[in-house]
Amino acid sequence: MPSRFPRVLPVLFSVLCLLSSVPAAAASHEPADPALNAKGRAVLAYFQQLSASPDLKLVSGQFAGWSGSSAKMEVLAKIDRATGQWPAMIGLDYCGWDNDQAAIHPGPANELALAYWHDGGLVTISWHAPNPANPKGGGLNDQDVVLADLLQPGATHDRWMKSLDQIAAGLQELQAAGVVVIWRPLHEMNGGWFWWGAKDPADYVAVWRHMFNYFTHEKNLHNLIWAFGPNHGQKPVANYYAGDTFVDLAGVDAYTDDIDPGHVQSFPEIVALGKPAGFTEFGPHGASNPPGDYDFRRFLDGVAKNFPSARHFLCWDMKWNPAENRFAKEFYNDPRVIARAALPAGLTGK
Repeated sequence: MPSRFPRVLPVLFSVLCLLSSVPAAAASHEPADPALNAKGRAVLAYFQQLSASPDLKLVSGQFAGWSGSSAKMEVLAKIDRATGQWPAMIGLDYCGWDNDQAAIHPGPANELALAYWHDGGLVTISWHAPNPANPKGGGLNDQDVVLADLLQPGATHDRWMKSLDQIAAGLQELQAAGVVVIWRPLHEMNGGWFWWGAKDPADYVAVWRHMFNYFTHEKNLHNLIWAFGPNHGQKPVANYYAGDTFVDLAGVDAYTDDIDPGHVQSFPEIVALGKPAGFTEFGPHGASNPPGDYDFRRFLDGVAKNFPSARHFLCWDMKWNPAENRFAKEFYNDPRVIARAALPAGLTGK
């Protein structure tokens, strides 16, 4: 995720970059959740089929804003007005942030998710979680968190479980309405700007697996496709991977004008995981103050040349939105980009 937070770009071993040009292996894997519902299995199978094909096809996505006052369908409507196409996927977040204070707000995000699902679109939800070790709340950028404390008896664990219960309630509401959610929690964990980031990989994996088991087995959430989304420039990415039975999709978050191995450095590791791969977040220019003058054809051409295994992307909002930049119409009407109208009939709630 961009904006507000610093990023670092260490160099990945150059030999791995060669792997990014190899198409992903045919992905006929079982879902992480063996009880994933029928609609969820259909959505996951769609991504797996795209991944198994040698043809470059990218499921398009657009982040609509923080849950609460900033999340608006207008963010995606701008793309429709500029291009004649709606993104295949709406991106939402279950937190609202203001002056480093967070409130968990599933309700507003769910309203948009339901509307988009019934209009024929896919739904992906992230969670910029408040720091449970901070009794005052907020603390997205706190640096002194002991991640293992989330799973040990005590006040931090109690606050974490309360947050999980609030999130599960929001996801249960969508499950009851038939909505499948591509769930992308605790992202960019290999960078140091979020409280859960740059921690011991074993502790991170334990937290991910605990959330997975709690949601799946205790809360009976079977509408979730689990997405692993590290930042592209920090290593090692694979050390934070919870395992094939805990993850369904994978990608990198990248904020750069240049879509090449020198600027998107962890994609080969993502491809090697064997899950449908893509750009779980993308924005031109950098992590803050984009000028809004990016030629979005560069993204597509760079993916085709250097990362042809990619099968999905989610652009961030504000000046990272294609509609706020150049050549959005050409980008969204390129046959390699899958817009909402091109999704298979019956895949979503329409």
